[in-house]
Amino acid sequence: MRMKKFINEPGRIVPELLEGLALAFPDKICVFGGSIVARAKAKSADRVRLVTLGGSGHEPGLSGFVGEGMLDYSVAGDIFAAPGALKVVEALRMACGGGAKALLVVLNHPGDVLSSNIAMEAARREGLAVKMVLTHEDISGGPNLEDRRGLVGFLPVYKVAGAAAEQGASLDECLEIAERMQRNMRTLAVAVRTATHPSTGNLIFELGEDEMEIGMGQHGEAGTGRMQLKSADETATTMLEMLLDDLPASAGEKLLVLVNGAGATTLMELLIVFRRVAQILRDKGIDLARSAVGEFITTQEQAGFQLMIARLDEELLRLWDAPCNTPFLIRV
Repeated sequence: MRMKKFINEPGRIVPELLEGLALAFPDKICVFGGSIVARAKAKSADRVRLVTLGGSGHEPGLSGFVGEGMLDYSVAGDIFAAPGALKVVEALRMACGGGAKALLVVLNHPGDVLSSNIAMEAARREGLAVKMVLTHEDISGGPNLEDRRGLVGFLPVYKVAGAAAEQGASLDECLEIAERMQRNMRTLAVAVRTATHPSTGNLIFELGEDEMEIGMGQHGEAGTGRMQLKSADETATTMLEMLLDDLPASAGEKLLVLVNGAGATTLMELLIVFRRVAQILRDKGIDLARSAVGEFITTQEQAGFQLMIARLDEELLRLWDAPCNTPFLIRV
């Protein structure tokens, strides 16, 4: 398959995209050491800092959410690859400068977890005040939470924990809020067309023209099985029923719903899907308290979407609504 992308040298994709990000949003972020994206204006040392890490090629995730009210640092790896532990340790040292404390938010993918565990051990040896939370809300991983991947659920975790940190919450309080958000969210993905690796042009996986796969992972990991392509309403209904089976919601409960495009799915399609989700929740008497539709984490030109639901208590709702100012999420 011939790859058609506006890039230069394949080996320069990540430094060039981060350079572009910093040049596009100089009032919000800056880049250190080639791969650490940081807030342009650091918090005071009495505020907890949020740090994350992950592979590039999923823009705007994850570095696009560095800024006031969300992340303080994001360590960017190569395309679809976790950054090395040494870079994560460097970011933690920066985060903990001046005696500050940090919360490391990690999506449950093997490379990210390995780098984070090594970095946390190094941070402990150096006496850095760091705690870690793991997001693993993808229900296609089965009943064992440890087997579940982290998908778009990173966004509400960044948002509520980041808001709490901005407001002066302690490290333990930020960790508890992040873990509460994590426990109360579930995600499921569907794909109808594959992506290519932008450095090589290789297909990540293959799907037939009349096929789709529910439960597909961020990088094309196998899901719950392939099936004939279904309509927007059929797909949304099937996925929401699966999510509500795993995270039951009663009439009157408040839900946050995210519909995240995988990269090549149009906003038109995402809104049609969201419309059906909203109809089902209304019919069940469940309060669609907050929502977001768009691209928050992508996989190049992969076509499909992720559907995430989360139960919100009053504190989580307040923190979700709190101000933030990042390249790809602004709330006043």
